[in-house]
Amino acid sequence: MIVFSSSLAFQTAGPPVAARRPAVDHYHGVAVTDDYRWLEDGSSAEVKAWAQGQNRVTRAYLDAIPFAKKLRQQIRGIIDQAAVSYDSLDEVKGRWFALKRDPAKQQPFLVTLDGPGETRVEKVLVDPAAMDARNLMTIDWFRVSPDARWIAVSMSKAGSESGDLHVVDASSGKAAGEVVERVNGGTAGGDMAWTPDSKGFYYTRYPRAGERTGADLNFYQQIWYHRLGSPVSEDRCETGKDAPRIAEFRVACASGGRVLASMQNGDSGEFRHFLRSEKGEWREVARYTDRIVQAVLAPEGDIVAISRKGAPRGKIVRFRTDASEARVVVPESEGSLETNFFGRSPLAAANGKIYAVYQTGGPQELRVFSSGGKRQNAPEQLPVSSVDGLTPTSSGGLVFSNVSYLTPRQWRLYSPQSGETLTLSLSSKPGADFSDIEAVRETAVSRDGTKVPLTVFRRKGIKLDGSNPALLTGYGGFGLSLSPGYSPIQRVLFDQGFVFAIANLRGGGEFGEQWHEQGRLTRKQKVFDDFAAAMRRLVSAGYTAPGRLAIQGGSNGGLLMGAALTQHPELCRAVVARVGIYDMLRVELTPNGEFNTVEYGTVKEADQFRALYAYSPYHHVKNGVKYPAVLFMTGENDPRVDPMHSRKMTARLQAASQSGLPVFLRIDADSGHGAGTRLDSRIQELTDTFAFIMDQLGVAYR
Repeated sequence: MIVFSSSLAFQTAGPPVAARRPAVDHYHGVAVTDDYRWLEDGSSAEVKAWAQGQNRVTRAYLDAIPFAKKLRQQIRGIIDQAAVSYDSLDEVKGRWFALKRDPAKQQPFLVTLDGPGETRVEKVLVDPAAMDARNLMTIDWFRVSPDARWIAVSMSKAGSESGDLHVVDASSGKAAGEVVERVNGGTAGGDMAWTPDSKGFYYTRYPRAGERTGADLNFYQQIWYHRLGSPVSEDRCETGKDAPRIAEFRVACASGGRVLASMQNGDSGEFRHFLRSEKGEWREVARYTDRIVQAVLAPEGDIVAISRKGAPRGKIVRFRTDASEARVVVPESEGSLETNFFGRSPLAAANGKIYAVYQTGGPQELRVFSSGGKRQNAPEQLPVSSVDGLTPTSSGGLVFSNVSYLTPRQWRLYSPQSGETLTLSLSSKPGADFSDIEAVRETAVSRDGTKVPLTVFRRKGIKLDGSNPALLTGYGGFGLSLSPGYSPIQRVLFDQGFVFAIANLRGGGEFGEQWHEQGRLTRKQKVFDDFAAAMRRLVSAGYTAPGRLAIQGGSNGGLLMGAALTQHPELCRAVVARVGIYDMLRVELTPNGEFNTVEYGTVKEADQFRALYAYSPYHHVKNGVKYPAVLFMTGENDPRVDPMHSRKMTARLQAASQSGLPVFLRIDADSGHGAGTRLDSRIQELTDTFAFIMDQLGVAYR
């Protein structure tokens, strides 16, 4: 066993030892002992002291890595070279709005532009830095009124994602003095939609203090209406009073005044849709059984939607007031229709066209159809790329973003009249040169014979002799797909001779709903089998060896890391697990955990308990096993995954591992699940991640 100098410092100083205080629970006749239940209470002075001690040891190790400062400088230089970029691009009445990211700023800020051209004039409307000296305030999202006079901006602090809605003047950025509290959250997110006359808006709303018990304040989301100039106390609840506790709402408003409220049952992928008529009457237009998973209001007044009823890859339908009477306009075909409940819709209907994003096993493509469903010529797109941000323009075109693994985000303007696709000057500039890198598509064979796609990035001419350091990542959950994305920071790895790989695991949506279902609920183990197959494939193909392999994942991907290191500790040398879930028997007791029961299951059901207990990482750490080196990373304000998971898993693994390799816990007091993290903190997190991996793999930084 090789112990590196910085790891030796860990062994000498040692983290604070967590006391074992057994608590016993009984589930369906099974007694389960939890030695570190006391670490769940993040408000406890004892827990805080233990966590601070862990942080000190982790910080001492990371700062002692000889090349850490140079690594941080390299990362900072790449970010500076990438210059500015634009997100959430929108156009209303000829005016453009966007969130601008500038390496000189810690947080994105809202700007307005007179056009997307090179000679454009920009004006800053909302800069979170002016509101918070510590740069912890962030913009969650914004919505421009139809007359382009007002902008509603959701803002939250310190990664909490708990956002209040602020109305500002769209020309000056001056606050209108109207603030609606608790519109956005870390569990169900948030949304709002302006009325066609721009005099009011519909918005999502969480309960306020006193309206429900403290345990319910992150649940029971509803749709409310606010009229500009009136007190918030006079706002009215529109719909959602009878919705389930874990309801998640999105809202849209059409030019004719019809309002569409889409409700997801937790994170289940099961939806109901409600329509408000011009007369103010609400009616349910699509039930769970209709399998309408994405819906938009067309200018003509119809609802254009993606249905998975009898079509696991999705079909596009149209209906007026009842999904049971929907007619198919685009039948199920090659590829799977992409859905996105929490971001910009991958389905748009405007100017007699239907635009839809299709998933093709990881990569995506934008397709265009007539309003009747006839396929038409599509815009020019990067090969093997992702498509996002579909925004119809007032001139009849479509703006969308397009990004590949080796090309940064491009904002493109498509004209269906001329068929031309223009690349806007708002497109991002490369932050790194990848001309020496190639992407290779590999296939790993899982335990049950399923073929799992694996994209491997390597320097051209690399020797496949098993000596290369490698980093593998994956996700595999909630029907989310790992599609192409540009990350100039990966240049850091390539410069050190790394192979970088992405596995498209079951549980995601790369091949439609069936791919997701195969890795959901009692079938979750298949996701971990897929990832183990990907690790073995990297070794058998000669890319690396177990002693030179690191794995990394976050959130649901953090759970993946926990399962991988407990089930196959021999397959890798180092693990970085971010904001992960590890105690699968206690996760549903936290707010966001309850939303996730529709994906993972609940201990209340005997078969689901057995499946959860069979893979729960925390419960499968065994004394005396030689585990790989692990860096657990979490944010103190995480609204999605309680930091107690990382605390408990760290304590258990530190007590059990006999490899002599370190197990570290890194806690950021000013961040959450990742959203809203200031730039300096993100740079430090990247530095710590890469420094840990390189140090543990014995890579001599150059």
